[in-house]
Amino acid sequence: MLLAISQWFVTAAPTSQEAANVTLFSRLLASERHGNYGNYTTEDVECQEVGKVNVSLRCEFIRSTPDCSDSDGYIGYLDGAFCSFPPPLFPLAIFLYALWLLYLFIILAVTAEKFFCPNLSAISRTLRLSHNVAGVTFLAFGNGAPDVFSAVAAFSDSRTAGLAIGALFGAGVFVTTVVAGGIALVKPFTAASRPFLRDIVFYIAAIFLTFYVLYQGYITLPVVLVYLLMYVAYVLVVVLSTWIYQRMRHQSLAAPILSQPDLLTDNEEPRDSTPHGSEFGDEYRPLIPVQLGTWQIFLQSLNPVDARKWRQKPWHWKILKVAKFPIEVLLRISVPVVDPDKEDLNWQRPLNCIQLITGPLLCVFCLNSGTYALYLIQGTMPIWALLLIIGTPLAVVIFFTTKNDQPPKYYFLFSFFGFIASALWISAAATEIVNLLRTFGVVFRLSNTVLGLTLLAWGNSIGDFVSDLTLARQGYPRMAFSACFGGIIFNVLIGVGLGCLLQMGPSKTVLQLDAHGLLVWILAGGLGISLVFSLVFVTLQCFHLRRAYGIALLVLYVVFLIVALLTEFGIIKLET
Repeated sequence: MLLAISQWFVTAAPTSQEAANVTLFSRLLASERHGNYGNYTTEDVECQEVGKVNVSLRCEFIRSTPDCSDSDGYIGYLDGAFCSFPPPLFPLAIFLYALWLLYLFIILAVTAEKFFCPNLSAISRTLRLSHNVAGVTFLAFGNGAPDVFSAVAAFSDSRTAGLAIGALFGAGVFVTTVVAGGIALVKPFTAASRPFLRDIVFYIAAIFLTFYVLYQGYITLPVVLVYLLMYVAYVLVVVLSTWIYQRMRHQSLAAPILSQPDLLTDNEEPRDSTPHGSEFGDEYRPLIPVQLGTWQIFLQSLNPVDARKWRQKPWHWKILKVAKFPIEVLLRISVPVVDPDKEDLNWQRPLNCIQLITGPLLCVFCLNSGTYALYLIQGTMPIWALLLIIGTPLAVVIFFTTKNDQPPKYYFLFSFFGFIASALWISAAATEIVNLLRTFGVVFRLSNTVLGLTLLAWGNSIGDFVSDLTLARQGYPRMAFSACFGGIIFNVLIGVGLGCLLQMGPSKTVLQLDAHGLLVWILAGGLGISLVFSLVFVTLQCFHLRRAYGIALLVLYVVFLIVALLTEFGIIKLET
């Protein structure tokens, strides 16, 4: 692949079919240097055409074409690839970008798993929400945070709207075929009929609404509100149907009812699992409590690696742990985690006090790529300095008014602080992923839609794949199967609705979606076919899911992916 990239990049002479475009680009660049554009404008040139420009002019083309400008993000990936690296080292730049993309997905996974979801669980317990309400609200938000924030980041720019649609639809196809099929292959079972029919009907309705929006080519404010209200209706249906079902069972059975939530929650883990964010099993807990000093508590709470557990793990686990070590330390020092499963609620006095200083600083630097943090109040004091002045005395007061072994009564407020901080971390990482994928689309001349349904969808869904299949092996296939359809509803409705709503703002009521083409319809059709197939097949089989169903879903995904890629590369075309 690197050889192919190198051959593509060092090609200095364009083909005869590209001569007109090269002439246009050359005139554009020459006219810009002289400040006179004449009848030409760079507004009409797409960034993907950089491959048709001579090597010596590609850096200038990137910097002078508006379509190549990065709307947000910390790193200018296109400028770095075409201007910072000399032409012979261009394959090295792409290789480093691929490694950085992989690490960004690791950041998303670590933040969501060890910081975002535990704080959401603590908030749901603080508010005393039932399992079903928590499952379709806070739990769905926790599981779908990477998808939702990636969609919001992609919708922030009309050029990457196709990336958001491709990611949401691509993740939907992947989860409802590969993940659901894998569960049926690992553990054949009988699905819960009521939750399955409820979830799949709402999911099909959400997909057809999105299909209508894509057909129009734009989305209006009323349609955006329909997305959000549809999810509110879904939550109400879940709560109401659960209440009716339990009431009927109470009337028909004299024995006490052990209700089981439809969606997987954090409390439904196997009994031998450890609490959220804990790296220690029961065998590592000392028989006699050890009183640690303040400095020892700080060092222990900041270290994400346990020495005894390290010796027992295989080499690949150690490599991944070393890769995650810097980001875990940075997250621990800035994001508090309240764990209701622990007796002390994960209260770590010195670290929690420092988080009151570092947390707001890193949060404000995550907003709009740090632009807000550098904003000067009345032209004199930056916002980050004001937060530092406020946070430092607050941390000192809490430190001297609390104890190491007893959390304060207001400690539950740290879960809301951790929720906001981890959400901003995820949003910043998702924005970088979107910008980086757009760079790959420019380099390899791939559409944002195909990047969304492949790289972005796989990266955001790999966690669901691993967790759901692990849950099925441990004897909970019904919960894992319900999560495949119930969790994705949140991603589509909130991802599209919230992303478009934030992009519209107070004065804009119509948002154009640059998502036309045959590939988008194949994507929507593939997801619709997979949902209808599951609805018909599962119903005809009386909700008994066997391995044949799993094999059929895997074959369906392979066919869908082949057709999508053939369409992207122009082998399958729409006759006009």
